[in-house]
Amino acid sequence: MTARDEAFDTHPAQWWHALEDGRLQCDLCPRDCRLHDGQRGLCFVRARQGDAIVLTTYGRSSGFCVDPIEKKPLNHFHPGSAVLSFGTAGCNLACKFCQNWDISKSREMDRLMDRASPARIAEAARETGSRSVAFTYNDPVIFAEYAMDTADACREAGVMTVAVTAGYIHAEPRRAFFAKMDAANIDLKAFTEDFYFRQTGAHLAPVLDTLQHVKHETTCWLELTTLLIPGQNDDSAELDAMTRWIADHLGTDVPLHFTAFHPDYKMTGVPPTPSTTLTRARRIAQENGLLHVYTGNVHDREGGTTFCAACHAALIERDWHKVLRYDLDEQGACVHCGTALAGRFGTGAGGFGPRRMPVRIAARGA
Repeated sequence: MTARDEAFDTHPAQWWHALEDGRLQCDLCPRDCRLHDGQRGLCFVRARQGDAIVLTTYGRSSGFCVDPIEKKPLNHFHPGSAVLSFGTAGCNLACKFCQNWDISKSREMDRLMDRASPARIAEAARETGSRSVAFTYNDPVIFAEYAMDTADACREAGVMTVAVTAGYIHAEPRRAFFAKMDAANIDLKAFTEDFYFRQTGAHLAPVLDTLQHVKHETTCWLELTTLLIPGQNDDSAELDAMTRWIADHLGTDVPLHFTAFHPDYKMTGVPPTPSTTLTRARRIAQENGLLHVYTGNVHDREGGTTFCAACHAALIERDWHKVLRYDLDEQGACVHCGTALAGRFGTGAGGFGPRRMPVRIAARGA
């Protein structure tokens, strides 16, 4: 790595403080990693260099791809539009069921193929016809400074930004991070402390705090995702408690996505999620008053369709990630009864469809 490369990769971290014993504590997330010089945090990408903590992956990505916004998944945020997606490496959770483990668990910086400044990413979004940029594949809170700078550049260019995250972040950086985002899909991985501790190495309470903060204290559009794992977090009583909490603390109009698990990483011995489990979870959520409940990673036309909360007409029909029907007016209301649909909508649905388009973004002038 050249001196120029090193300067591009490292960036001062915003949230840390010195301890009396000489270590520096990272204050980004509840891990509270305490570092000697040269040590990295559990996320691997935040490290101590001398008397400061730095982000070591600023300006570097594991790759860029143009996706449908529904893949994030976001069903109430400019349906049918294209989103330029990227991540870096590392993660601050230790999920045994990680579906992107080759990126999020990577300790190899050579996986970070593309180099791009925040301004270059915003420019590339416009060039590819992407309405938004998504920070995804690994958790963007661990590269918060890079994501926030990119969000600023995107806003100047008329491009929106999306965070796909587990929401495991302390209060001060949480306020700064989500203030920059236009939308977020946050994983609510389960509804028991036991699951969070055993399966992710984290805790449930900070995630619930993040959900309530985003919903009630920001203008960021919020959707939730729960990956249902057979025998781990798919018990009907747990799903009942979780969806009651969502209705009581976040509101009934927050979209919830139940997605199917497939064997991966350290859970290769667990079977895939049956479609009947997703159907059961969706029914429990609806019985508890949630208005927009979806199924994912399975072919389920009804589970992918958005219905009017008042007249129950099918407003946005989807087949996988393709929008087949869009019955909203220019104000985002049902064309049949005039009831406003919760979400962020433009003048019509985009036509990007289910494509996935990898792109290379070089840092211009490099």
